[in-house]
Amino acid sequence: MRDRLAAMYCPLEPHQHTIVQPASCCGVGLHTGRTVHLTMKPAPVDNGIRFFRSDLGGHTPVRAVLDKVIDTRLATTIGDQGVVVSTIEHLLAALRSSDIDNVDIELDSAEVPIMDGSAEPFMKLLKQAGRNRQEGVRRVLRITKPVSFTDRDCTLTVTPHDGFKVTGKISFDNCLIQTQTYSIEFTTERFCKEIARARTFGYVEQVEELWANGLALGGTLENVIAIHWDRRSILNEDGLRYQDEFIRHKVLDLVGDLTLLGCPLLGHVFSFKAGHTQHLGFMEAIVAARDCWELVELDADGSPAVRDGVADGNQSSAKALVAMPHLRPSQAIPVAC
Repeated sequence: MRDRLAAMYCPLEPHQHTIVQPASCCGVGLHTGRTVHLTMKPAPVDNGIRFFRSDLGGHTPVRAVLDKVIDTRLATTIGDQGVVVSTIEHLLAALRSSDIDNVDIELDSAEVPIMDGSAEPFMKLLKQAGRNRQEGVRRVLRITKPVSFTDRDCTLTVTPHDGFKVTGKISFDNCLIQTQTYSIEFTTERFCKEIARARTFGYVEQVEELWANGLALGGTLENVIAIHWDRRSILNEDGLRYQDEFIRHKVLDLVGDLTLLGCPLLGHVFSFKAGHTQHLGFMEAIVAARDCWELVELDADGSPAVRDGVADGNQSSAKALVAMPHLRPSQAIPVAC
């Protein structure tokens, strides 16, 4: 065990991080169409990512963790004690890719603002807020054996990898998208350059149907790529930001949803035709596959140690441990041969 852990490579900084100062933005909710004010604030060690609804009094936090997910049909939605926050995936992707562990997010509506439909505005906001190293050390979910999840023709798999890598693939029966694949070894720089600007997309008739049902009221050509009825072009006059913007946005969504595991993931994730619902099932499959991962705590010098409590084989306690690692004891168990 000691030799294996000593040989483990972890590209992450060992210390937890928060933001230096508060940063705010204003936009509309994609589905409600309401104006939303959002402010990110620094948070202490082991706080994790928490959302507060100021329009509901701001007293009940909703943690961005797996067991708080209540809906995945149109976006990723979390809730706790009647407090609901929706469309969190783009902001979570920006936080994960900026290596921010602890932050409190206050907003005055049920939705995170859609901004331009990508994660780029949130990356700019985080750059404005600055990044502050904290004394607490990071915990990392390290994949040791492959884990797979299948839902009809959708498949997700994660395999051991020294780093965080995502390979996404989509296949649409139209001339515009067709089959697209994108693979990225994650760093903040690569996320900013290759993924952050990719926008959400949909068929025009799907958007019209949502409008008719009182949804997507904030959806415009300013924040959604609208695919033409002929499936050969888009309605957005400025065109695509990347030739393969569709798969890049799917990768963005996956990275955001995986943040709900509660700590950084070390592994190579492959996704085929998956959406938010499949992402949730995949994370639940990872948690259930207790013999395929270990929760590793990084010492201040970057060396790893297996955390206390991860070897008991109890699935329910394993889920709590993964979903909320900051609520568990932080002492690492001694590493023995």
